[in-house]
Amino acid sequence: MHSQDHTLTAYLPDEAATLAMGEVLAQALRGGLVVFLEGDLGAGKTTLTRGILRGLGHSGRVKSPTYTLVEPYVVSNLYFHHFDLYRFADPLEWEDAGFREMFNPDSICMVEWPEKAQGLLPVPDWTISLVPQDEGRAFRLLTGTLLGASCLATLTASAQTRPAA
Repeated sequence: MHSQDHTLTAYLPDEAATLAMGEVLAQALRGGLVVFLEGDLGAGKTTLTRGILRGLGHSGRVKSPTYTLVEPYVVSNLYFHHFDLYRFADPLEWEDAGFREMFNPDSICMVEWPEKAQGLLPVPDWTISLVPQDEGRAFRLLTGTLLGASCLATLTASAQTRPAA
């Protein structure tokens, strides 16, 4: 895992590493955070989200919201909304779906295929991209706001104070 001020990159060789990265990211999440998940079909976006939810203490099933558009979870004192906008044909479907109120200070919102509602979503605090590389995937987190940078700084600070395994 490599970190600069506003970027975090890593190579995730398999599904277990993707789940583990999600658990690490969960430590830095806080209410109000908006995360865009970018990557082709099968890139590992739902797997990463499953790891994040596991890291937040969710022990139930985590399924892709491709057909439901959003899967809600309640973890600790936060609402966690996992969106998949892949099936949107027009950004105005975002308005019609009534999702805007889910983006609030008590919620963490993970959005797959955010470009399908381009211009209507809030500015992402984090943009995470997953791209196939060799047998695994390249992971890249880019901050887009002060909140996002603060969350990443919390994460990298805790990683530096953790004893080496």
